[in-house]
Order: sequence, then C-alpha cells, then structure tokens
Amino acid sequence: MKATKTSILLFFIIIAACIAFTLMQASFDTAPLVKAGVITACSIVVTFLFSLITGDYSWTDRLWSTLPVALAWMYAFSAGLNAPAVTVSVLITLWGARLTFNFARRGGYSGEEDYRWTILRERINNPVLWLIFNFLFIACYQQLLFIAFSSPLVLLVEPSNPTFTPLSFAAILMFALCLGIETLADQQQYTFQQAKYNLLPRVEEHAEDYERGFRTSGLFRFSRHPNYFGELGVWFSIYLFCVSFSQSILHYTLIGPLLLTLLFVGSTIFTESITKSKYPAYQAYQQKVPPILLKFW
Repeated sequence: MKATKTSILLFFIIIAACIAFTLMQASFDTAPLVKAGVITACSIVVTFLFSLITGDYSWTDRLWSTLPVALAWMYAFSAGLNAPAVTVSVLITLWGARLTFNFARRGGYSGEEDYRWTILRERINNPVLWLIFNFLFIACYQQLLFIAFSSPLVLLVEPSNPTFTPLSFAAILMFALCLGIETLADQQQYTFQQAKYNLLPRVEEHAEDYERGFRTSGLFRFSRHPNYFGELGVWFSIYLFCVSFSQSILHYTLIGPLLLTLLFVGSTIFTESITKSKYPAYQAYQQKVPPILLKFW
C-alpha cells in the first residue's frame, strides 16, 4: 500500500513518542549529541520499516523540516534556554515552518512520493541493492545529516562567551537573506509549474519557458538551483552564528554543512540527468547558468 494521510499521521505520532521517551529517559547531564543520536537511531528504524510496509520511500523527506527543529529545541533546553540557543532555535523553527509549508503544498504530507525515488529504483533494477540503498542512504545517511548540520548548536550548550558579537548579528542577517532567497526560489518554481500544467493562469513573459518546459527567469537566471543555494546558506549561517560564541571560527561541526553541500551536489547531478532526458534545451541552459552558486554577471 502507498502512504496515506492516516499512515503519515501515525508515523509522526511514533516519531514524537520516540523523542519524548528518549528525553524522559535521559538525564539532564546526558550529552546533547548522545540524545540526538538516540532520537535519530529511532527515526531511522521507523522510517525504514514504514518504507517496507508502504512501498513509499519519502518518509525521510517528511522529516527534513521537522526533526531538525526538534533537535534544535533539545539543544536549547540542554543549554538552559540561554539567549544564543533560543535565538538559533527560533531561526531553525522559521526555516522548518517555511520548508514544511512548501513540502505540504506539493503533496508531501498527503501521500505524494518524490518522483526521483521511482526513477532511481528503476535504474538500480535490483530489489536487494535497492533494499541496501534504502537503508544505508535514504534512511541512515540522510538522517545522520540531521545530526551533522545541527551539531554546531552543541557550542551553545556551554558557550565560551554568551555575549552576541558582530559575527552573531552578521550570521542572523545572512540567515534571513538566504532564507529569503530559498523562499522566493521555491515560490517562483511553484507558480511556474502550476501555470505550466494550467493549474494557475499563465504569464505572458514566461511563454518561452513554458515552451522549453523549465524555468530560466527570476532567480533561475542566476542559478539553476537557487533554492539549494539558499538552503546551504541557511546552514552555513547557523554554523557561523554558533561559532561566534566560541573561541575559534573553525570547529569540527563544520563537517555538517560541508556534508550537506556534497548531498546537494549529488542531488543536482542526478536530478539534472532526469531533466536533460526530458527537455532537449536544458543542456544549453546548463552551459550558461551555474548549478548552485548565484552568478550575477
């Protein structure tokens, strides 16, 4: 059976129960990274089992905008709700709310599966290999990334200097800018796709893009994936904000945003291999516009 609204609701109830049980069983002195690890281990098992039961492989996708928010507030409570930890948790909550809204209007919480999993499953074309890929990459790797890119918050549990610095405010400004870019890019893509399939009125100035089949206007003039640029900027901003309360700008938790960058590079390569096969003009667009970074010249 496929995922339904009922099974998705049950999924989130189980995840919430896992989080609550983990936090109740852990002592206040338990390291936040340990708590995050236990919560994520539980979510990995739940998502993998749900994928086997339903044949839907977007369960981890449904946690992308929700579980990191829960982890952020777990760090905040471990920090005694100090000002830096609460501030960054509010920022991550804003990020999660925006991403949840965008995912919901695309049917993510109504049973829609990411189309790329179906295509990738057909390309692998081996049930055993797909089972291994499903567990190791979709369930494990992606959810371990939740720990990785939220791990800079560990610096706020016992900050070296709890005073906001110029870097702290610069990071907040950078976060707002990148969140704005991501929001605008998703909105531009959403309205274009809706109009392309005649679900919204078409805009005359985008007539050539409708004919091509993909958007090249708006932010997509400067980047083929401006939403990826915004998303990466958000998490590098979170890292900069957190290290602004430490003694050094370099910290091992930088590995989180870097691993997220590698994921997006791989996702870009795979997604564009699909797009090129559907739209002949896409290759020319690739030669003119960079994949993720914004190019204004």
